[in-house]
Formats: sequence, C-alpha cells, structure tokens
Amino acid sequence: MASTHPDRQGNGGGRVVVRDDRVLLLRNERDEWELPGGKLDLGEEPAECVAREIAEEVGWRVTSGPLLDAWQYHIRDGVDVLIITYGCHVSTDADPVVSYEHKEVGLFTEAEAAALRMPEGYKRSIATWYATLSIRVM
Repeated sequence: MASTHPDRQGNGGGRVVVRDDRVLLLRNERDEWELPGGKLDLGEEPAECVAREIAEEVGWRVTSGPLLDAWQYHIRDGVDVLIITYGCHVSTDADPVVSYEHKEVGLFTEAEAAALRMPEGYKRSIATWYATLSIRVM
C-alpha cells in the first residue's frame, strides 16, 4: 500500500571503498562528502546494488564485502533515509570518474576523511572498514 504521508523516508546504502589506503568519497549538492551508494532497484540483491551503484557513480568495478553499519540520517525536515553501509573490494587501477550525481570525487586517507564535512555515520563506517582491513593485513 502506498503511503499518503507527505514526509518521505527511503532506504539507501553507502559503500566504503579503500584503494591504496585511501577511501573513495563524493561531494554532493549539499557540499557534504559521502560514500558512493544509492537505493536498491526492485528485486535487486544488496550485493548487486553495491556493484551497480559504484560502477554508475565512479566507473569502478567492486565486489561487496561485509555489512558495516546501519543508521538513520535526517537530511532535512520531512526527509529521513535509512543508510546501510558495506565494505567493498575494488578491482581496478583506473581513476574514479565523477558522475552527474555529484560535484566532485576524491580519495582520502583515514585521517583526512575524519576531518571532512560528512555525516558521523559515514565516518564511523569508514573507521570500521579501515579497522577490518588492518586486521586482515596482520
């Protein structure tokens, strides 16, 4: 049944992609940095969505890794989104290309990302993925 409530709440996902110890981030229309991601298509599995969204937004091929976090983000009055973040494994050496959906693309160290203007939930997910990658290296 469709909602007749004027407020919107959607589900979105962010993908934490680290290559060469730098995390991939995109600057949006609100001048916030964010993880690449988006909404599931009807009938789409989360792992498929991860790969599709990153390919669409920056032209990279990735495989989905573990679920990192889930949190609600209040964008503005009447617009809340459930964000679900995953770690990703990148399989390209190509430079990321910014799509029409964002203003800018960048690769940042963990410390640089922590200092950027972005939702705290994204920062938490980035720190979790860096910690997971560090454990694997040991």
